[in-house]
Amino acid sequence: MDHPSHNRLSSRTMAFVLAGGRGSRMKELTDRRAKPAVYFGGKVRIIDFALSNALNSGIRKMAIATQYKAHSLIRHCQRGWNFFRAERNEYLDILPASQRVDDKWYRGTADAVAQNIDIVDDYDVDYVLILAGDHIYKMDYELMIRQHVDSRADVTVGCLTVPRDEAKAFGVMGVDATGQITEFLEKPENPPATPEDPNISLASMGIYVFSWKFLRELLIADAEDKNSTHDFGGDLIPGIVKNGKAMAHRFTDSCVKSSPDAPAYWRDAGTIDAFWKANIDLTDFNPDLDLWDKEWPIWTYSESVPPAKFIHNEEKRRGSAVSSLVAGGCIISGTDVRNSVLFTQVHTNSFAALEGVVALPYVEVGRHAQLRNVVIDRGVIIPQGLVVGQDPEEDGKWFRVSEGGVTLITQDMLDRKAAAE
Repeated sequence: MDHPSHNRLSSRTMAFVLAGGRGSRMKELTDRRAKPAVYFGGKVRIIDFALSNALNSGIRKMAIATQYKAHSLIRHCQRGWNFFRAERNEYLDILPASQRVDDKWYRGTADAVAQNIDIVDDYDVDYVLILAGDHIYKMDYELMIRQHVDSRADVTVGCLTVPRDEAKAFGVMGVDATGQITEFLEKPENPPATPEDPNISLASMGIYVFSWKFLRELLIADAEDKNSTHDFGGDLIPGIVKNGKAMAHRFTDSCVKSSPDAPAYWRDAGTIDAFWKANIDLTDFNPDLDLWDKEWPIWTYSESVPPAKFIHNEEKRRGSAVSSLVAGGCIISGTDVRNSVLFTQVHTNSFAALEGVVALPYVEVGRHAQLRNVVIDRGVIIPQGLVVGQDPEEDGKWFRVSEGGVTLITQDMLDRKAAAE
């Protein structure tokens, strides 16, 4: 008799997370860490969403392919995701690009899997779920894997519904009435619409389900193709659309929402503006992304720190935070904090004012500092009296001011400013 868990396809699936990208549009935030390792939401890292979705979906076999400046990411996974037990048939392997094949680094997303075929073979799974490690969303992958098996597809592609005029920035799918993909176009000038709505297009989420047997043969053939860029979106998926059966799976069919009325939440926080907004949106009265949901938690590494502390209660020197997320270990000393997200161990000093501030861990804000609409990198020490967010022209001399008017502050920028004064 089959064990009940064998009825869940996720128990016969491994998740292969592609986490090697720099995320260069995030500028100095990714100078020392890969995009999936960037902090988010006061406590977690971006990669925790893909890993938590897999865990919550019932997947207990995972691998993470890393490449660009991977130390921060690897250390986070070793600390926060070290609870897998091989004796329970659970695994999480970290696979740095290590020139395993022909002295080459990973040449593309498909090559990252191809170079680790022997490791996937050892997992002895029927299905492989390819995930991007740099997006923020909640999704039950079991539903997507089930559709893949029921439709007998060669590949199933996770898709977002986006306004057609915004689809030019994505890989876009044309589909027929059954959901079969008829064309796959990378950033097209004239995106195809969905069959039911001429104003909506289907954009790739960078999530794919394959049977391992099928994908294994495909990867071996692709590795020998000198004309290939060895990329899922650029080579493998268009090839299957042309010669096989590729099906679209809509995110709205499997997203995990805080309530039935909530929108399907997915973000690529890939620019300073998008990163700042996605964090600040969490301070809304009812944020679209529910980090408080115990039914679908986002797992992460949690440092052992004391609770947040608010001190001083005098006129103009009151430690307070309104419409803000304040992590453990923070000390808000005589500071007015509004609509901000403060990560672990942020310390602020008297007479400072923070509004629309995303402060990564171990930031210290000096007395009388006035900060508005800023992102502060980890470990930055804000000097006394620094004013940022009131004069974009002045801010732009020393810091990075985004198109949307958000200022990124790093310690190197502050050191250059101090040296010039």
